[in-house]
Amino acid sequence: MVATAATSSFFPITSSPDSIDSKNKKLGNGSTNLGGIKLKPSASSGSLQVKANAQAPPKINGTTVVMTPVEGFTSEDAASSLPPRTFINQLPDWSMLLAAITTIFLAAEKQWMMLDWKPRRPDMLIDPFGIGRIVQDGLVFRQNFSIRSYEIGADRTASIETLMNHLQETAINHCKSAGLLGDGFGATPGMCKKNLIWVVTRMQVVVDRYPTWGDVVQVDTWVSASGKNGMRRDWLVSNSKTGEILTRASSVWVMMNKLTRRLSKIPEEVRGEIEPHFMNSDPVVAEDNRKLVKLDDSTAQYVRKGLTVTTGCPISSFSIVPRWSDLDVNQHVNNVKYVGWILESTPLGIVESHELCSMTLEYRRECGRDSVLQSLTAVSGVGNLGNMGEIECQHLLQLEEGSEIVRGRTQWRPKNAKSFGKMDQVPAQSA
Repeated sequence: MVATAATSSFFPITSSPDSIDSKNKKLGNGSTNLGGIKLKPSASSGSLQVKANAQAPPKINGTTVVMTPVEGFTSEDAASSLPPRTFINQLPDWSMLLAAITTIFLAAEKQWMMLDWKPRRPDMLIDPFGIGRIVQDGLVFRQNFSIRSYEIGADRTASIETLMNHLQETAINHCKSAGLLGDGFGATPGMCKKNLIWVVTRMQVVVDRYPTWGDVVQVDTWVSASGKNGMRRDWLVSNSKTGEILTRASSVWVMMNKLTRRLSKIPEEVRGEIEPHFMNSDPVVAEDNRKLVKLDDSTAQYVRKGLTVTTGCPISSFSIVPRWSDLDVNQHVNNVKYVGWILESTPLGIVESHELCSMTLEYRRECGRDSVLQSLTAVSGVGNLGNMGEIECQHLLQLEEGSEIVRGRTQWRPKNAKSFGKMDQVPAQSA
């Protein structure tokens, strides 16, 4: 009943002739409007007087049109030929309007998808597949990385190897974006002509806080001069959403001849390629000038031996053999691989209760596919694993015959300790 009343208020339903006749019989005397015919009771008798509503003949363009009835065709025949009037067939035809609205919306959606300035939710990944961009007067390269599930460890945070890979990736992409990438791995066109490649000699890393799974980190990197024949590269890693500084790193690079495997001076042609991209700024990490000691059989307390860690025993038959997948395009072991191998001999008690907060590495020589390496660690600073303060370790990665590959020093802080030493922004270029 409610639906009928609602629909009848918008679409009046005309009564059929049969219903009109039945109503006339029931009503009897009285004034009734029957399809435009007025019925009036006679004053003297009960007969009805019929008075038709007069209508003017229709006109078209001012000319009167006389409607001539068709012979043999009555109004009852016309009524019977029409479909019954219902609520459905009284609705207007909306198909054309709906088709037009759909076309407009599809066109608008296509244009919207092509726009780059459309707003994004704050939890969406930022630049997940891009190679970054040049910022700050063309001297700083910036790239974002999302921490993947396979890049976190048992502590649910990104590993130090993951962070080191981000640093290396931004360094290569910086060269590419600046137009300095030749056929080599980060080598300029001038370096490729002279068979020169970059090799890192020293690396300092300070980790204030490790990112977790799903975090998006922003890595800024820039280069500066380091002496006459070196180049310094700095990195600043921050949380892209909050701006919190997570990691700071500084490194020194020199050139090596790819054929002779000897260090080389920077040729003037190459110097002209790279110097316009140098930034005159201080290192993002204060240089640790303390000498890295060399470990041997008598000073090493922990030696990585097979798949176990032995304490206070002489170096024996333990070996690390680089795999084909450990080599980079320059046919030597990638420097990030050394970090994992150095930490292999760190005592498990330190790894379980502490986290790596700073690291200083000196790369002495390269190693290739056929090298056999040993990893040695000596705990210094606190001196025992029961103390929950900061711990310092000395490391050495060497060939089995004794030649040094990497010397290192690491500092470990208790897990969940507060961050130390923060920086707020990329250092500005000095005058």
